[in-house]
Amino acid sequence: MNRPVNLQSVNVAVPETWTIDGKPVLTAIGKRPVEGPVAVGDLGLAGDRQADPSVHGGPRKAVYAYPLEHYPVWQTLRAQAGAADWGAPLPPGSVGENLSLRGLLEAEVWIGDRLRFPDCELIVSEPRFPCFKFNAAMGFNRAAKLMAQSGYCGFYLAVHRPGTIAAGQVAEWIAGPRELGVVELFRSKAHLIK
Repeated sequence: MNRPVNLQSVNVAVPETWTIDGKPVLTAIGKRPVEGPVAVGDLGLAGDRQADPSVHGGPRKAVYAYPLEHYPVWQTLRAQAGAADWGAPLPPGSVGENLSLRGLLEAEVWIGDRLRFPDCELIVSEPRFPCFKFNAAMGFNRAAKLMAQSGYCGFYLAVHRPGTIAAGQVAEWIAGPRELGVVELFRSKAHLIK
């Protein structure tokens, strides 16, 4: 079960005001890649903030990871919805993730699994549940619903051992207890997503 997972990009953002459905909304979903080592503390990555700490961030949701393997799906869905040109690139961080990973999908991940990086260790705590801000980030109104239907949700990580992290690193994926899978937990609550 232990195998390497590639960290392609580390992404951060600070809250900014977007206009969503004609109203100003504070959001930090627009993550952007950063170069070099980034400090990882108990509440997440240095330089990263959450606009609504009641649903994002905190010790259990300190870092959000997303598989880059799903990006082609979102590129196609955005093009079909007229939100982007066909073949338009979707840069890492576009789904709102802090860590853009390659080699680990939600269907393989269980609550309690660990990602051991060279200088820090993170533990899977729960799936990410999208809201209307995800629709705005993708550029079309059914994005959150399609995430709920596909199960392409990514997962939150708690910080087990603080340190630093950088794009290009390889993490060791260490299996935790096989009691509750990310996809099962996501689907048990996904019916609430509109």
